[in-house]
Amino acid sequence: MAMFFPEPEEDDRNPNRAVGFLRYREVLEGNFKAFFLVSFLALVSLLPFGAGMFYAVASQSALVMLLAGLAGGAVSGPFLACMYDIILRRLRDDLDDWWFCWKKSMGQNWKASLLPGAVQGLFLGVLIFVGAMILLWAQEPVSLGTLALLLMAALLGTMILSIWWPQVVLFDQKPFLQLKNCLLFLLMHLWRCLGAAAVQVIWWLLMFLLLPWSAFVLPFLGVWYILFLAMFILYRPFERDFKLEEQIEALQARKGDG
Repeated sequence: MAMFFPEPEEDDRNPNRAVGFLRYREVLEGNFKAFFLVSFLALVSLLPFGAGMFYAVASQSALVMLLAGLAGGAVSGPFLACMYDIILRRLRDDLDDWWFCWKKSMGQNWKASLLPGAVQGLFLGVLIFVGAMILLWAQEPVSLGTLALLLMAALLGTMILSIWWPQVVLFDQKPFLQLKNCLLFLLMHLWRCLGAAAVQVIWWLLMFLLLPWSAFVLPFLGVWYILFLAMFILYRPFERDFKLEEQIEALQARKGDG
C-alpha cells in the first residue's frame, strides 16, 4: 500500500502509530470483520426497540413510544456497550479476538449499560416520534424555529451520549460522575464534540428519510461505522484527558507483577 500512499505520520504517544486519515484507514481496514460481527449482534438487539417504535408511530401513541424507548433501549444497551468497547479497543491497538472481547465486555458492562441504554432509547424514541409528527401528521408546515430547536436537541443529546458511553465501558464510575465528566469534556472540546455529533445526526437523518431503501444498507454498515467515525474523532482528546492508555498499561503491569 505504501506504493500508492505516503508513509504514515507519527503519533507523539506511539511512534509506530499513524495519525489522521492514514490512521482511520489503518484501523478500518484491519478491523472490518470484528466491527461487522459485533454490529450484527447490536442490530439484533435493536429489534425490540424498532418494533416498538414502529407500533408507536403506526398507532400515534406517545405512551407506547415511551415504553418502547425505555425498554427497548435497556435491552440494546449491553450490546451497544460491547460495540463501543470493541471500537475503543481497536483504536488503542488491542487486537484480542473479537468474540473474547465481546464476552468479556458483556460480563463487565451489562448492568452499567442499562441506564444509558434506556436514556438513549427514550431520546431516540422522542426524536423519531417528533419526526413522524412533522413528516406524516402535521397539517401545516412546521416553523424553522421548531426545526432548529429539534436539531439543537438532537445535537446536544448525541454529544452527551457520545461521551457517556465510552466512560461506561472504560471506567467503574457512578452515573452522576459520568455525566459531570460529559459536561466538562464537552465544554473543553466543544467543536470536536459538535463535529462527532453532527456526523451521527446527519447519518441517522439520512437513514430515516431514505427508508425503506436505507434498510438494505443497515446489515452491512449497521451501527458500527458511524460509531467508529464518532469515536475516531473524539479518541485523541478523550485519551489525553482521561489518560486512558496510561491507566490501562499500568493496570496490565500490576496484573503482570501479581
